[in-house]
Parts: sequence; structure tokens; C-alpha cells
Amino acid sequence: MFFHIVLERNMQLHPRHFGPNLRDKLVTKLMKDVEGTCSGRHGFVVAITGVDNVGKGLIRDGTGFVTFPVKYQCVVFRPFKGEILEAAVTMVNKMGFFAEAGPVQIFVSNHSGDIPNYTTSDGSVKIQRDSEVRLKIIGTRVDATEIFCIGTIKDDFLGVINDPAAKLEFICKKREQSMVILWKILSCDEEEEINKYEV
Repeated sequence: MFFHIVLERNMQLHPRHFGPNLRDKLVTKLMKDVEGTCSGRHGFVVAITGVDNVGKGLIRDGTGFVTFPVKYQCVVFRPFKGEILEAAVTMVNKMGFFAEAGPVQIFVSNHSGDIPNYTTSDGSVKIQRDSEVRLKIIGTRVDATEIFCIGTIKDDFLGVINDPAAKLEFICKKREQSMVILWKILSCDEEEEINKYEV
């Protein structure tokens, strides 16, 4: 789930950056240091949306660096137990599959072990790399700098929502039908026969 929150951070800046563009240098350094990072407490920082306040700098003894307290607004992504997410499958093995929903990696276990390739009984749908799935998070583990999730697709309205192999097969069938119609049109002599095969 996404949240818009206010955070604070102490930013150190080298004296060579002091001057009329000091605030811009601080904001650029803040974006570079913070965006894309993960905190166990708040989640993944997706983007900084604004800087509310830059406090007075404090000179560090012996180095010349100055520490500025910065208060900023940002969008964070934090997954919760019970949340439904759409994710892209990155790897399938005999134990289950891994999927990514933005910066979060989710593992979906195959408890039964008898269908390691996640194929339906008729073979029409198969979970493979680059498939898009809808899953439910059933557990999270939070470290200081990372969040791990475990998910499931064994619930109503969960599972494959976009299968790249099925899409390719559909495109091939449509192309084949178009070629047959085109061949029939080109092989016809009479105008009324052509009208029968209009697409």
C-alpha cells in the first residue's frame, strides 16, 4: 500500500557546495540518497514529493562538513498481510515462484509439490517467467533495510491475469485467420465473393 508521509533526515554537505545554490544541492543529494531505499519502519521510499524545511547547519569538528536537518514529504510503499497485489513472475522453480510488485519480491510456495510448473489440468494456463499474477500476501518479514513477503494464489479471483504464452498463441491464431481470409480474397474472381470475406 502507498502512503504519503513526512520524514526527517540529517544531510551532510561538503563546503565546496556552499553558495547561492545550497538548497538545490541539498535537495539533489537528498533525492539521490533516499529514493529507492527501504526502511523497515516506513517501507520503500518511492519518490520525494517536496522539501518542507531545511534547518540551520551544524559544522562538524575537524572535517568542515556541515550537517543540515531536512524535513521532506515522500511517497512510500509498504506491503501488509492480507493485501492483494498484482505482480510479475521473475522465476519459477519446483518449490514455487518469485514475483515482483514494484520493489517488493514475493515468494509463492507450491505446497503440494505435484505441479511444479503451475499448469492447469487442460494446459491452457501456465505460470511462467513474465506472467502477470494477482496474489495475496500472507506473511511479511521486516528487517532494518529490507521487507520480505510470502504470498498465495489459492483464493478466489487470484492467479494468472496475463499469460504471455496465451497472448502469443492468440496473436498467432488471429494472424493465421487473417492470412486465410486474405488468401481467399486474392484467389476470388468475382466481386460478390470478395464481399463475403470482409474483415
